Amino acid sequence: MENRDLEIIQNRIGYTFKNLDLLQQAFVRKSYARENGGADNEVLEFIGDKVLDIVIVRLLTDKYGYYCHDCDDFDKENDFDEFCCEKNEGQLTSLKKSLVEKKTLASVAESLELNNYLIMGKGDKRNGIQNEASVMEDLFEAIIGAITLDCDWDWDEITGAIDYMLQPEDRLENDDEDNYIELIQEWSLRNSGELPDIHTAHSSYYDELSGLRRANEIRSTTKGDKNVFVINVQEYPRTHFYSELRLDGIDKIFVGYGRSKNGARKDVCKLAYHYLEENDLLYTIRDEIENPNKDEAISQLEILARRGYFSIPTYEFEQMHDENGNPVWTAECHIEEYDTYFDAVSSSKKVAKKTAAFEMLQFVLNEEED
Repeated sequence: MENRDLEIIQNRIGYTFKNLDLLQQAFVRKSYARENGGADNEVLEFIGDKVLDIVIVRLLTDKYGYYCHDCDDFDKENDFDEFCCEKNEGQLTSLKKSLVEKKTLASVAESLELNNYLIMGKGDKRNGIQNEASVMEDLFEAIIGAITLDCDWDWDEITGAIDYMLQPEDRLENDDEDNYIELIQEWSLRNSGELPDIHTAHSSYYDELSGLRRANEIRSTTKGDKNVFVINVQEYPRTHFYSELRLDGIDKIFVGYGRSKNGARKDVCKLAYHYLEENDLLYTIRDEIENPNKDEAISQLEILARRGYFSIPTYEFEQMHDENGNPVWTAECHIEEYDTYFDAVSSSKKVAKKTAAFEMLQFVLNEEED
């Protein structure tokens, strides 16, 4: 793996390795090690899996648990100082599962494009396994395992890295809220092919902007020759964090604050997203398809589906015969999220499918845009 690749990966996972060999090992599949020698990432994956469980259990008990002495009516003479929790065992198990399940970890690895750096054997490459959810889950866990060994089991470092990549607090707080970090990452990848440049540090660096600190307001000012935007800036203690975000092609620097590194990143991404929205710079469904046409309608619908606009279209076919005994095909195109469907008739099954797909494509482009 090239030094540039290692640098990119470290920026994306929010952790700087002392031993870069451990980071590279996290990406080595067993198939490659078997063909070329050296260690693979399976033991790192094992470590990461167990460590992730511990960090998430600690997060859940810290978030929902408390001791009786923290209650206002606690009587130390007569009450037991027991550990209590707002969630029962079943609820905690469900929450933990949602944070560490395959779908969640694979989604994070894919959104950070970590699977693009997998080091695989010939068979794995031939089968394209780097896009499989189980492989991306294993990779995420292997990276956590590598971080664990690199920092010598420093739980603050491990928790910080997991918080940076997985954003567990955000997932727990509101599953329905827009994930602005992912939205900005997707916009940046489409705009420049690169993830956004986000720098996070302690907020004392921006103390000079204290005059702009107004809760729940957006302000802008000029710092030197740079346009700086600040969102929802509170009178936070010096121990809290700020994030500075730059987007390719946008002549602004966005600045956000938070009580954690991830909170600051979320704030600054939310600000940037609203800026793009207000200036009509967000990508729409029409930007995805350069030339909607019948010949490519089937694949164009699949492109939109794989980019998350709707489910993969399904087709149903029926064959009949005309009065001369010639075959006549009816093709019906349906998408789960829409009540409507489109059908087309042709002597060719392929043409009928293309026509139905094109009618559906025209419909979804107008529907999603509206």
